[in-house]
Amino acid sequence: MTSGAPTLRCSCGRRHDQPAFCYDAPPPGETRFDLRNVPYHRAYLRCSVCAHWYSDNPMDVGNLYDGAYVDSTYGEGLRRTFERILALPPEKSDNFGRVARVLAYAAANLPGVRSPALLDVGSGLGMFPYRMKEAGWRCTALDPDSRAAAHIREVIGVEVIAGDFMSISEEQLGAFDVISFNKVLEHLLDPVVMLQKAARHLKSGGFMYVEVPDGEAAAAEGPGREEFFIEHHHVFSAESVRMMARHAGLNALVVESVREPSTKFTLRAFLIG
Repeated sequence: MTSGAPTLRCSCGRRHDQPAFCYDAPPPGETRFDLRNVPYHRAYLRCSVCAHWYSDNPMDVGNLYDGAYVDSTYGEGLRRTFERILALPPEKSDNFGRVARVLAYAAANLPGVRSPALLDVGSGLGMFPYRMKEAGWRCTALDPDSRAAAHIREVIGVEVIAGDFMSISEEQLGAFDVISFNKVLEHLLDPVVMLQKAARHLKSGGFMYVEVPDGEAAAAEGPGREEFFIEHHHVFSAESVRMMARHAGLNALVVESVREPSTKFTLRAFLIG
């Protein structure tokens, strides 16, 4: 495989990839990024063995997260967006279901831990650590965007680390009972590397919580689904989540497919060392 291509370190070396969706224009709803006047053309390849979807994108998308992503995603302002989502009733909130699921799993699998320490990687608006803090957890948020980090610190009152998770020193991070990646790993060329680093910061008996887009469920509704937007290097299957965990030295104890209130197709997974 060429350098810089999406990988999950699969043992088959991606020999079973088959052409799937192809795009010559942005699908409706996709964020319009600055592609430096390069003609829009990209595709997805799907592994016929593990059903994982790999982005095949010759365009330069290296600038997607240099501030433009926050500008485009939270154009109405971080605080206003946070307050709007916070006001959603439970039946319309993706975050409500996420929090409930993690709290239930922790209650069964962290016996005796009264106030678990959580590291939420790629926190964005900080919705998840905000609710977990309300539930009595000790939360640390991590986000590469300085504006998001300032919002989390000043509006939410959660401890925050501003920076790239992979570049932050081992000493600065510390150890946690739970490390969460909510809609983060699909944005990375090699998510296995991030999970490997995270594993070094997981306390004995702790777990990771992962959410990624569910390619198989989304594909049934066609190529225009947001799960296949340009910013996603990977779109997962339940089997490819397990494969990713194995290559990171982890075990996926639970992998669940859900359709969230926002209509996103999502795979939720709990990983242990």
